[in-house]
Amino acid sequence: MTEEVIQSNEANQRLDKYLKKRLPNATTGFLYKMLRKKNIVLNGARAEGSEKVKEGDRVSLFFSEETLRALSASSKPEAWMTDPRYREPAVLHETEDLLFLNKPAGLLSQKAKEADFSANEQLLRYLYEKQLVTQDSLKTFRPAVCNRLDRNTSGILIGGKTLAGLQEAARLLKEKELEKIYHALVHGDFPEEMHTEAYLTKDPRTNQVRISREKTEGAKEIRTDYLPLEHGKDWTLLSVRLLTGKPHQIRAHLQSMGFPVIGDPKYGNAAMGRDLHLKRIPSRQMLHARECTLPDGTKVTAPYPEDFLATLEALRKIG
Repeated sequence: MTEEVIQSNEANQRLDKYLKKRLPNATTGFLYKMLRKKNIVLNGARAEGSEKVKEGDRVSLFFSEETLRALSASSKPEAWMTDPRYREPAVLHETEDLLFLNKPAGLLSQKAKEADFSANEQLLRYLYEKQLVTQDSLKTFRPAVCNRLDRNTSGILIGGKTLAGLQEAARLLKEKELEKIYHALVHGDFPEEMHTEAYLTKDPRTNQVRISREKTEGAKEIRTDYLPLEHGKDWTLLSVRLLTGKPHQIRAHLQSMGFPVIGDPKYGNAAMGRDLHLKRIPSRQMLHARECTLPDGTKVTAPYPEDFLATLEALRKIG
């Protein structure tokens, strides 16, 4: 018999969900059969599986060691634990439950296919090397990034270190209690501070979006605040406050307004890039998730990456 004590990261979920994570090689039918036969009990008593487990609850598994090993996840190291692509992340701010990272351009927020190494795996590796998670703890809870940035957008990513952190971040993002500010280098002299409202429609075939002033079928409302920070003859450093968070919202909306993001391969304009007379046209969109303000007033700021800063300095020299 093995007795396991529910930890804080495992609490507040149904017993059957906990068991499925703890014993991933067991079928749902097998788990319910074991519950009925009292081969799995909760706090010494028979359980149905629908109970919400609490921190400190005791789950007893009346299995042989051989059966338990067969039903448990493999103890073989996961690929991200030794992946040579790992680079220790730039940690901007850390609490007991949350981690704020400065994601470099070129890194996926979450992997799109099995072979990818994303910021999610980077977060896991960081916590693993700091001994904040173990192979055993990962069987029932996995930390994860809570928001997404496009692969070639740099800046602040929020990671949930604990279950409470993931739940709190999800709530803050859903209820718009996190103020998110992006900085963008755009073509054209953006005239003045403005609040904008428009509609966004996504084409899943091309993974591109279209912006319109009028609502059309399937369109989602987007709201964005823009504030020019610095001007040149044909460029602007722009502060962008997201009031809604839709895919490609900033990039597509600025393009529709006639101020595409410099270097944007999807919504940009190559001819406008040449007109800036930059010695080196950026190969990715000059968009950076710059600031995040928490409800308690804590402000997290991500420094500009080298390519963003170099482009800004080159534009300043051009005037």
